Amino acid sequence: MEDVRAWINGLPTCEASELELVERIRVLEELKAQAAAAQARLAVDLDSAVRQRHEELKVPAAQVGRGVPSQVAAARRESPFRGGRHLGFAKALVAEMPHTLAAMEAGLLSEWRATILARETACLSGEDRRSIDETLLADPATVEGWGDRRLGAEAKKLADQLDPEAQVKRNARARADRRVSIRPSPDTMAIISALLPVAQGVAVWAALKTVADALLGEGDERTRGQIMADTLVERVTGQEVADDVPVQVTVTISDEALLAGGFEPAWLADYGPIPASLARRVVDTATKKAIATLRRLYVASTGQLAAMDSTATAFPKSLALFIDLRDQICRTPWCDAPIRHHDHVRSLLAGGPTTAQNGQGLCEQCNYAKEAPGWSARPTGPPDGPHEVETTLPTGHTLRSRAPDPPQPSELRPRVAEAEIFKPDVVIAIDYAA
Repeated sequence: MEDVRAWINGLPTCEASELELVERIRVLEELKAQAAAAQARLAVDLDSAVRQRHEELKVPAAQVGRGVPSQVAAARRESPFRGGRHLGFAKALVAEMPHTLAAMEAGLLSEWRATILARETACLSGEDRRSIDETLLADPATVEGWGDRRLGAEAKKLADQLDPEAQVKRNARARADRRVSIRPSPDTMAIISALLPVAQGVAVWAALKTVADALLGEGDERTRGQIMADTLVERVTGQEVADDVPVQVTVTISDEALLAGGFEPAWLADYGPIPASLARRVVDTATKKAIATLRRLYVASTGQLAAMDSTATAFPKSLALFIDLRDQICRTPWCDAPIRHHDHVRSLLAGGPTTAQNGQGLCEQCNYAKEAPGWSARPTGPPDGPHEVETTLPTGHTLRSRAPDPPQPSELRPRVAEAEIFKPDVVIAIDYAA
C-alpha cells in the first residue's frame, strides 16, 4: 500500500515530456477504474459478512444487513445515501454484470460509465441484464469512443427490446418518486426543483410560459424568466405579488449581527448561511408586519443551551426545535440529509436521558442504521462546550461529529443604547410566519 502511494505521489513531481504526461494521466484513470472494481467486490464481501453475522444473532429477516450502506459510506467518506447506491451498484456488478466488472478491472471502463449501464438495466431480470452486459462489454472495443449519452441510449434501447413491460413498470415506479426539493444557489438564491410525470411537468411549464407571453405583450418590463418565476411563487403561495409572501421560516443569528451591524452570517432553516445584512432586512420586514417573535437559544461563547431537558421518552417540541437549529442537518459525517428524527445518542434502553446533550438530529436512514447490532454512540463533548458525538461501528471504527458553531459576535461591539436593552453574546432565533 505504501509503495503504491509513494508511486502516485511521485507522478506529478517528476519531469516529463508531453507524451509522458498524457500517459500518466491515462494510467491514473485506469487505476481509478481498477480501484472502483476492487471496491465493488469488497463492498459485496462486507455485505455478506454482516448478513452472516446478523443471521447468527437471529436478527429479524427484515433487518438483516441493516447498517452496511452506512459502513460503506463511512469508508468512502460519503453520505449513507450514496453508500446505499454504491452497495447496490456493487451487487449488480458482481452478480449480474461480469463483463462490465472485467472491463473496469482492466482499466477500460470508468466507474461512472459502469454506473450508467447499471442504471439503464436496473428494471430487467438478472438474465436480461447479463445479456446486455455481454452484448456491450464482452468486447470492450464495442463501446470504445462512445460518449456517455450514447452508451446510456444503447443500453436503454436494448432493455426496451428485451423487456418492454419492465420499462412500463419502471415508468410507473418513477411516477411514485415525484417530489419537490430545495437547495442553495450562489448569491443568496434558492433552487426549487420539482420531479414530475412528464405530462404534469410540461403543463406547469406551458402555464407559466402562457402568463409570461401575455404580460410581455402588455408591456411588462420584467424578463420572461422573471415573470415565470414570480408567477410560480404567486400561484403556489396564493399571494397577489411575489415579494409580499409571508415567509414561514426560522433565522438563527447573533444579537450583534442583528442589532449592531455585525458581519457574522445567519442561518436560515431549510437553506443554510445567509449574509447578516440580508438577515437583518428579512427580520425588519417581518417585524414591520408584526409576524416575528424572538427566542433566546444559547450563549454564543460556549454554544451550550442552559437548562433544557425533559423526563419524557420523546423529545418535546421545544427541545426538538433546539436540536434542529443546533445541528442544522443530519449529524452523521458526510451526510447532508435533512433532520427527520430526534435521536437519543445513548439509547433509552441503555439509560440515556432526554436532554440536549444526549440528543442529536439524524436523517431516517442514519437513525435506523445506528440501531443495527454492533453499533453504539455516546456524547463526548464537555457539558459547557460545543456538542460532540462519537459513534462506533461494528468493526471498531469510530465516527466523530461536532455540531456547527453557533453564530458568533463580530468584532464590532453593539452601540450603548442597544446594549442596555439586549444582552450581548446571545444567539437569537427569529420565527416569523403569517
